Amino acid sequence: MNIGFIGLGNMGGPMAANLAKAGHVVTGFDMADVSIEGVKMAETAAEVAKGADVVITMLPNGNILRAVAGDIIPAMSQGAALVDCSTVDVDSARAVAQQASDANLLSVDAPVSGGIGGAAGGTLTFMAGGSPAAFAKAEPLFDIMGQKAVHCGDAGAGQAAKICNNMVLGVTMIATCEAFALADKLGLDRQKMFDVVSTSSGYSWSMNAYCPAPGVGPQSPADNDYQPGFAADLMLKDLRLSQQAAESADADTPMGELAQALYTQFVESEDGQGKDFSAMLPRFEKRGRS
Repeated sequence: MNIGFIGLGNMGGPMAANLAKAGHVVTGFDMADVSIEGVKMAETAAEVAKGADVVITMLPNGNILRAVAGDIIPAMSQGAALVDCSTVDVDSARAVAQQASDANLLSVDAPVSGGIGGAAGGTLTFMAGGSPAAFAKAEPLFDIMGQKAVHCGDAGAGQAAKICNNMVLGVTMIATCEAFALADKLGLDRQKMFDVVSTSSGYSWSMNAYCPAPGVGPQSPADNDYQPGFAADLMLKDLRLSQQAAESADADTPMGELAQALYTQFVESEDGQGKDFSAMLPRFEKRGRS
């Protein structure tokens, strides 16, 4: 395919490189001056879109996505597909999908899970929303950039799945960190705590696969001074999206709301900026009951 790729940062760059390595013709655009192996760089986003079978975007937020869509959709050929892999608000995803449909284009909102390592290794998971025809067109590319793609439903469903998943993740990580901090103060050995919880009803991804306690469980950012695998800043972004969606849908999400408040405090008023989202554990270690 002829593929356009807009947004060649830490995630988009390696994703585009993997498509080029697989033999696709990839033309890229980014506001920064970047060079990606196998990718021909264009002067504008609209130039990327001309003649492309698929245009993939990986952008910071919904406002930027809407602006880029306004530039590229008029330049795209009828029947081409716009595949947005950004994590944005559901309303923006649906608005762009409607704009694409009005122009006789296919569209997929397909946020990803797997981080920078998954982007480089081609092991991302894609959560996709859009028509069956749009998903079918994008699926061969998902197979190159990732290890799994789930068609979650119509436009916006991919974003909804990502936001709900990460709300669960944020809440469970806070609970996991609280539990370790409490175990410390009760004199319970962390390894014993892990051995019990990881094999009983407290089992979770936050505990078993991404344990926030250094030296306990599999290797995780906790073992690297909480250098980010998934930054607290990004968790805060996703929790804010979850609460924006909850407001729009009139959904009661008190735990998600509290998780957003705690990560806001951690990132903006404490020392969480630039750290992994599991660095909540040393935060709780230092605090008493207030």
